[in-house]
Amino acid sequence: MELKDIKAVYFVGAGGIGMSAIARYFISRGIVVAGYDKTPSELTRQLEREGMLVHYEENVDEIPHACKKPQSCLVVYTPAVPADHKELQYFRKGGFEIQKRAQVLGTLTRSHRALCVAGTHGKTTTSTMCAHIMHQSAADCNAFLGGISKNYGTNYILSQSEYVVIEADEFDRSFHWLTPWISVITATDPDHLDIYGTKEAYLESFRKYSSLIEPGGALVIHRGLEMKEELREDVRRYDYGLTEGDFHAENIHIENGEITFDFISPIECVKGVQLGQPVPINIENGVAAMAMAQLAGCTAEELRYGMQTYGGVVRRFDFKIKTDRTVLLSDYAHHPKEIYQSARSIRELYRDRRITAIFQPHLYTRTRDFYRDFADALSQLDEVVLCDIYPAREEPIEGVTSQLIYDCLGDNVSKTMIKSKDVVEYVKSRDFDVLVILGAGDIDNYVPQITKILQER
Repeated sequence: MELKDIKAVYFVGAGGIGMSAIARYFISRGIVVAGYDKTPSELTRQLEREGMLVHYEENVDEIPHACKKPQSCLVVYTPAVPADHKELQYFRKGGFEIQKRAQVLGTLTRSHRALCVAGTHGKTTTSTMCAHIMHQSAADCNAFLGGISKNYGTNYILSQSEYVVIEADEFDRSFHWLTPWISVITATDPDHLDIYGTKEAYLESFRKYSSLIEPGGALVIHRGLEMKEELREDVRRYDYGLTEGDFHAENIHIENGEITFDFISPIECVKGVQLGQPVPINIENGVAAMAMAQLAGCTAEELRYGMQTYGGVVRRFDFKIKTDRTVLLSDYAHHPKEIYQSARSIRELYRDRRITAIFQPHLYTRTRDFYRDFADALSQLDEVVLCDIYPAREEPIEGVTSQLIYDCLGDNVSKTMIKSKDVVEYVKSRDFDVLVILGAGDIDNYVPQITKILQER
């Protein structure tokens, strides 16, 4: 189906962060956009305010009339939706063109120069940083992001630029549909083993992705990754790191809640970069984002201004309260390496304060595969409150519960287990110095209530 022939788009799983960015693209084109999601959320409510028709009951009768014409309606679905979903079955039996979110993204971006960020973790922050730098520069950009940019209040940027910044998702090998011009790869720590089966298959998926970079393009890869890239002869290769690599940082200063550093680059070094969101892990993310933006033509002043004015991403090291008495953060971290980095950054910022994490594990398979690593990462903190596992797309696995993590936590850690539904009542009953809410499930739904409780206290 050609873009010009599409009169309506229907999303099965409308509320996902990646799906919503594509929905916003089609809304901007003035065509009928509708969809189903399991539960209402702030994101789906925002999409409804922007003009999308959304319903929350798995019911074919709820599908708008404009979305029941196979010749003019494109159906987009997320792999998280089960194959026996009634609406998805209706579209399949009706001969509709049905595409994964990543397929649509691949189609939309082939007419642009795509700046893609892939990796087990760090990709949302890095891609959002790069998008902000580019959007503030003379080059400008479009963007499809995996998080809500605090600078723009959205995960989608529309412009007339030839560039598009994309968060390249490895789940279900989705990033194989993309054609990057420049790509960053941040990390390849095994994840999604329910899809890939083995670490080797996961690494192979990244190798395949690297082979998709366009002729004349570039790869900027984190130093020390296990993956073996496969690049075309005319694709440039660079590496990056915190203090080593073709792109890296020097003269790092962390003081009084501010972070500055010099950006070292084979193209042009940039002195005195100030982080708009002063979190230690963002130094490395910033190096990757600036490398990609610089390769796309951004000047030293544009890089410096973009980094200084970067406001962060909702649920990525997201400060809700920041006072001398109480600190509250919300962080989407849900892989052991992400939690390790988050915990380390919090400890660097608050060396002499008591840090508590409330963590909701995400997926039974991830908990089964990495429970010891989760425990090691969380054991950097003073107190850990473990919630029950958020299942997402999975059925329970016998013997796999949060107890696995609990039993492996270090002896130095004060530990508790509660039900996710009891989080608010638990917070009411306790005092906190520094509190971080961790996880990719629905625990973030409680953060507004937790914020209010702590503010009133």
